[in-house]
Amino acid sequence: MGEEEARESGRAPPELVREAEVSLLECKVCFERFGHRQQRRPRNLPCGHVVCLACVAALAHPRTLALECPFCRRACRACDTSDCLPVLHLLELLGSSLQPAAVPGAAACAPGALTCHHAFGGWGTLVNPTGLAQCPKTGRVVVVHDGKRRVKIFDSGGGCAHQFGEKGAAAHDVRYPLDVAVTDDCHVIVTDAGDRSIKVFDFFGQIKLVIGEQFSLPWGVGTTPQNDVVVTDAEAGALHLLEVDFPEGVLRRSERLQAQLCRPRKVAVSWLTGAIAVLEHPWAPGTAGDSTRVKVFSSAMQLIGQVDTFGLSLVFPSKITASAVAFDHQGNVIVADTSGPAILCLGKPEEFPVLKPLVTHGLSHPVALTFTKENSLLVLDSASHSVKVYKVDWG
Repeated sequence: MGEEEARESGRAPPELVREAEVSLLECKVCFERFGHRQQRRPRNLPCGHVVCLACVAALAHPRTLALECPFCRRACRACDTSDCLPVLHLLELLGSSLQPAAVPGAAACAPGALTCHHAFGGWGTLVNPTGLAQCPKTGRVVVVHDGKRRVKIFDSGGGCAHQFGEKGAAAHDVRYPLDVAVTDDCHVIVTDAGDRSIKVFDFFGQIKLVIGEQFSLPWGVGTTPQNDVVVTDAEAGALHLLEVDFPEGVLRRSERLQAQLCRPRKVAVSWLTGAIAVLEHPWAPGTAGDSTRVKVFSSAMQLIGQVDTFGLSLVFPSKITASAVAFDHQGNVIVADTSGPAILCLGKPEEFPVLKPLVTHGLSHPVALTFTKENSLLVLDSASHSVKVYKVDWG
């Protein structure tokens, strides 16, 4: 629709709508769109910044109602906030023009599409989160972040059930967590860039094992169907397999599966086939600093598929920068894209790339993802400091 047609129909030009959505009509704390209903109403803080009412409630102390502006840190109270009338009037003015922009290849809210059913966490509960996993036995969600206690465990409703991993310099403390995995018997494995080690805790937070020295920079971590651990070493360009006696807290065996990888970070294992997907970040002369490449190996470590940023650009009209990788229950490779931002299905490794957008709206900076046993998709969005739960909507 052109500007003249837009004026005649009484609707705002598409360019104006897109600019308004990004700049004015989105809460910059939770990245949800403002609206007239109670939780999404835009509220003025005394400093002039605007956040939604739900974020005001989340930021405020439950008893004193004291809060700090998340942008300028000016102190105030929740009762000092007021409706932001200009934003409310702009919502009315744009009216039905505020529809999500269509992404090529995506059918928004079509039957069978993934839609966000709820989110949990948020600023204060999570601080700059980096890794996400789910406990196979309990279904609880484990996130590592930059809080005082680095490991946070959420129950099925999104409430904080437990947290541990003190920020500190002791061997059992967690300095700078990058990723997390949970074993079949509920042991939590954390890669710690602070002292370049791997730390194993039981589900209650008791330290069981610290594996150091042999890693230059351990980054991504995952578990195999045999309950072994796979770890990427981003500086050494390696992929390791660790066989651990978790109840005893003993490392039984360590094997280097790959030694010629290029800055590998996130890793995922298919519980259907045992295949291992590694996300590389090539950085060579003449190569974009944010280029990425997905390599998939069979359980016997044979390369069965790979695709990079350039290859994806040939089948998708916009730039893609992969930040995380996972397998769905059918063995398809799924990646989080921070350039979109979006969640994309690349198909099975031997078919690369068969690209299908799964989530194209409501994300800001996805950094981790995993599928639950119920086939829900959990996405960790570091910009909104939250976990978003996507389910198939059959209409």
